[in-house]
Amino acid sequence: MSWHAAPVSPAEVGPLAVALLLLVAVAVVAGRAGGLGQERAVVVAVARAVVQVLVVGVVIGVVLATPVLAPAYLALALAVASGTSARQLGGLRSAWGVTGLAIGVGAAAAALPVLLTGALERDARDVVPFGAQLVGGAMTATTLAGRRLLDDARQQWDVVEGWYALGATPRQATAQLARTAAARSVGPALDQTRNVGLVVLPGAFVGLLLGGASPLEAARVQLLVLAGLLAAETVAAVVVTRLLARALVLRPVEA
Repeated sequence: MSWHAAPVSPAEVGPLAVALLLLVAVAVVAGRAGGLGQERAVVVAVARAVVQVLVVGVVIGVVLATPVLAPAYLALALAVASGTSARQLGGLRSAWGVTGLAIGVGAAAAALPVLLTGALERDARDVVPFGAQLVGGAMTATTLAGRRLLDDARQQWDVVEGWYALGATPRQATAQLARTAAARSVGPALDQTRNVGLVVLPGAFVGLLLGGASPLEAARVQLLVLAGLLAAETVAAVVVTRLLARALVLRPVEA
């Protein structure tokens, strides 16, 4: 399996820069026309993306050239993802530990079956991009599920208190809210898996085709990615809502 494509040639840099500028212009004009007030945010986001992608490209190149660094890179990705998700759950004590455990368990639960069965070669060129995608997907599910649970608990705190008055534990009092939050957070992954190839061609599939892989090989890898993301996000959503439910003794504060 090959995840890498040919390097970008100098002749392609100019068209790439022009295309990015035009895309930013489209987003800015559309946002201004719609009164979204996020024109500056769009420009800053794309500028940051350019810098970060270039830096990550250099780092990934070093990691792939020195496979022993792969675990360190994935650990760093997990740490950054945990911090990003924790910031979205502002006001919650030990949020970093909660998000880190949810993301880590989710990504590991999805990666182990793939590696143990040999469906994916245990090579840094394969494991690093696959593992990074699992961490990213688990981060998204953790953030969505955590925020949904905290928001619902804040809005329906009278119901939670009613359960407490009946002697329920924090987990029992928020069980229905936790189930709803976890289910909603996995919705996008379910939709993507159901409609793959019908509505959109996923990134891994397109990337592999552009890199020279055969359609069947690209399909094989994409299936692993889709199923892996679905598994990672489901586990992460369940873990984060279970952990947060136990901590909801007082009404959550606004993030």
